[in-house]
Amino acid sequence: MRGEWSGIHGVMVNGGFRLLGTLMRVDMPSEVVLGDPLEINDSARTAIVTFGTPGSVQETTKATYEPTLVTHLNDALLAQLELPEMESFWFEAVDKTKVQGFIIRPPGFDPAKEYPVKFLIHGGPQGAWGDMWSYRWNAELFAANGYVVVMINPRGSTGYGQAFVDGVNGDWGGKPFTDLMTGLDYAEQHYPFIDKTRECALGASYGGYMANWILGHTDRFKCIVSHDGMFDAESAFGSTEEDWFNQWEFKGNPWDYYGKPDSENPFRKWSPSLSAKNFKTPTLVIHSQLDYRLDVSEGFQLFDTLQLLKVPSKMLYFPDEGHWILKPQNSRLWFKTVNDWVDQWTGKAGNRE
Repeated sequence: MRGEWSGIHGVMVNGGFRLLGTLMRVDMPSEVVLGDPLEINDSARTAIVTFGTPGSVQETTKATYEPTLVTHLNDALLAQLELPEMESFWFEAVDKTKVQGFIIRPPGFDPAKEYPVKFLIHGGPQGAWGDMWSYRWNAELFAANGYVVVMINPRGSTGYGQAFVDGVNGDWGGKPFTDLMTGLDYAEQHYPFIDKTRECALGASYGGYMANWILGHTDRFKCIVSHDGMFDAESAFGSTEEDWFNQWEFKGNPWDYYGKPDSENPFRKWSPSLSAKNFKTPTLVIHSQLDYRLDVSEGFQLFDTLQLLKVPSKMLYFPDEGHWILKPQNSRLWFKTVNDWVDQWTGKAGNRE
């Protein structure tokens, strides 16, 4: 059974050792499952799990075991929904590195039609898209109103080895940006139902940073959604609760680079604010007052800049949220505002119920 395991524990069932944990997929919220280990080391009482996503290393094992669903909390609701499976694809980056992407087709998919695209960019940057359910960035919900959802795991993503993870360090707008653009190029070329004239880029946290970087470096998108993104790397350094992170990612402190040209200063070289003169794409800015990872001032700076440049823009401000939108009513407002914005600029306004 495909999906992402978590909270795995060893249990004895009828005298046999089994694994109990939770399993979720992009089309299924977490449920409790019971499965068999492939191999048991009796002295250490550890187990090797064989249940992985398609394309993972675990496909090379000689045996697989189907876990059993113990709970069925969402069966009645899921039976009412059409939730397309996530499809995986691989492509070569500019430097020939193999990079993985995913695509979800909309419900009621018709291969004879062309569909607009929601291009999702994950945060972290040490994170990854996978076959998993999310309350905050739910790929199925993004696809639900007639969109193809495309997701790429660029340099910095986890699950592909440490060198791949480290590929983002000191290079925030470099290889990760070209990986994303090359991946979208690949999807456009290999999925003829994609309407490449109607695409929107959406990202949060590091994904919000990348949305801001995209804003200054390409006009290929009809619109952008930037949630809790970094706008100015130097001001973000001075207002975050997580100094060590910026010190690691930008290889030092801002004052270590004073007097050096911008090309040698990652706090300026990779700052979206310095490309503001290129901003043209309609942008929805979302930020929250209680965000201490990336202060709300980053969102205000971006929105103010867009307004002064007369770029079509809108800001959604949450006074009671932090780096993530966690309250149910706020989440509902978030999804409605985001989907309405994308509809407006991709020509789908008025098509949703």
